Amino acid sequence: MEIRRDPITQSWVVQGQKESLEDLPQKCPFDRPESESKAILFSPAEGVAQVRVLPHPDPLYRIEGQPGRLADGIYDKMGPTGAHEVVIETPQHDRRFSQFSDDEIDRVLTVWASRIADLKKDVRFKYISVFKNQGLEAGEEWSHAHSQVTATIFVPRRIKYELNAAHEWYKERERCIFCDMVRQEEKKGTRIVDVQGEYYALCPYASRVPYEIWLLHRKHNHLFEQPHSGSNRKNFAALLGRVLRRLEKLSPAFHMVVHTAPNTRSKKGELAGYWKTLSEDFHWHIEILPIVEKRSKSYSIKEVYFNGVFPEQAAERLRLLDPNS
Repeated sequence: MEIRRDPITQSWVVQGQKESLEDLPQKCPFDRPESESKAILFSPAEGVAQVRVLPHPDPLYRIEGQPGRLADGIYDKMGPTGAHEVVIETPQHDRRFSQFSDDEIDRVLTVWASRIADLKKDVRFKYISVFKNQGLEAGEEWSHAHSQVTATIFVPRRIKYELNAAHEWYKERERCIFCDMVRQEEKKGTRIVDVQGEYYALCPYASRVPYEIWLLHRKHNHLFEQPHSGSNRKNFAALLGRVLRRLEKLSPAFHMVVHTAPNTRSKKGELAGYWKTLSEDFHWHIEILPIVEKRSKSYSIKEVYFNGVFPEQAAERLRLLDPNS
């Protein structure tokens, strides 16, 4: 297995990892006692663990190795150095994330933040991703409620796009594009789905898929893993739970990704020039892309997104759904 770089799109592609739903185990591997001995983290640390973090049984990236690039003619490639972990979000096999209490969701969020902060201590890792695929249509690996954490020696292309846009916006206006977006959505109101404290759930102006939702904090912060004092992360947990319960009335399958700032411990590489304003121009957020349409151009033509539902209509429909029914 190796990672190859497309010199035109600047995407890094993991090559040689075979994927097959037929290989999924019949019994849940996380119900077995032996999985406890492999745990990287328990929460709570004492007593019965409600959340566990384990190494992925078939990882995309491996902790051993150095991140040096190798030339292959005009191309670049690297070994699959990194980390790949699974967050077991509950000891109960048949509970979905949306069914968790606010405190249980908050515990998972805290574990995500802890793993991001810990993996960023390794200077080899440029970016830490936290994501959740729920439902077979989303590529879910196991039915037991779980999310995944990856540490990579490159910054994913989507994050680079956001960093570039945020950096240019700040350079021209000395303001955060995400903060500006939240303020405009507050005034407009038509794309706001729900609010809890100073956390907002909204359908982006140019939503890529029907009912796409972003969750953002109104106050600026570039690091998901370092909430500011007074940020009240439990408000965010309550909002996230309500959003997912609304979405599941339309589709049980979705992709959810945490976008936080890259690791700044490494002063080398393609993004080193961004570090001076990163804390002012980037803004952590969570993106949720539900899979509503079985055959959607949004999923088949990735370079241009097609969305049959205006975000204003999506937000209105989502607001009318009762997340507690």
